Amino acid sequence: MDWTIEFDKAIEQYLPDLEVLQDEPMSRHTTFRIGGPAKRMAFPSSREQLVLLMSFAKDYGANPLVIGNGSNLLVPDEGLDRLVIDTSANLNRVKRGSGNTVLADAGATLARTADLACKSGLTGLEFAHGIPGTVGGGVCMNAGAYGGEMKQVLRSAAVLFPEEGIRTLTGEELAFSYRHSLLTDRPDAVVLRAVFALEAGESAAIREKMDELMARRKTSQPLEYPSAGSTFKRPEGYFAAALIDQCGLKGLTVGGAQVSEKHAGFVINRGGATCADVLALMARVQQRVWEEKGVRLEPEVKVIH
Repeated sequence: MDWTIEFDKAIEQYLPDLEVLQDEPMSRHTTFRIGGPAKRMAFPSSREQLVLLMSFAKDYGANPLVIGNGSNLLVPDEGLDRLVIDTSANLNRVKRGSGNTVLADAGATLARTADLACKSGLTGLEFAHGIPGTVGGGVCMNAGAYGGEMKQVLRSAAVLFPEEGIRTLTGEELAFSYRHSLLTDRPDAVVLRAVFALEAGESAAIREKMDELMARRKTSQPLEYPSAGSTFKRPEGYFAAALIDQCGLKGLTVGGAQVSEKHAGFVINRGGATCADVLALMARVQQRVWEEKGVRLEPEVKVIH
């Protein structure tokens, strides 16, 4: 039975004000600008709506996918027969907390969160300013750049678990490791809010550091093209981009997908790339690096099914 029938009835009865789109192209909601239509896409405006949505999704077999900025996702060309819940549109508040803390909803961008910290004279989130994702995704994958990562600054996160309800987990309980956390293995769990513990600093110096890191990004990364950021995780003892470059793979193209000539660690959408193009290109890169360097590259981009 088509899950959307009962789901739509429940929304009409219990959440009549909720914005829900039908057959919404995921290419509009991922930084790769790739992906077919999602059967339903909802934009909750409160934590209560999100909790109720997740409950409906479970009841009707909607297989929910919660997204923020869609910055680390690769979605199939044929689309998704599931409910996609977008937190970035409305669940995106950021505010100064007590002491040297910053509180951010899951849908708040890391850039805005770092900006507020800067304006508040709080240091520690400078590394996150140029990361194109949201707080929820950043917590799930322990996002990081330029020597910083979520693990260093996250005090706690409120997380919705389908069976247990909302739990507050400390950074230690989230068991952070490189681009991984407890939540990476729990796709049914949803980050609602995070608390960052920072240190007092000078706003001018913090802004200077953020500007410096952003300038480095613009110089070294292909920000002018759609992508999902770093395509592969850093293998232990190596750098993925260096391995790919050493194999002469810069500029390698499949359809509209290309290994960036500016930064070999990025697969970019040069125009009209499909999910199939990207996957085929990634497979060719992995094969060549394995054959020539004996190193297995593990995708950092999350392939959605």
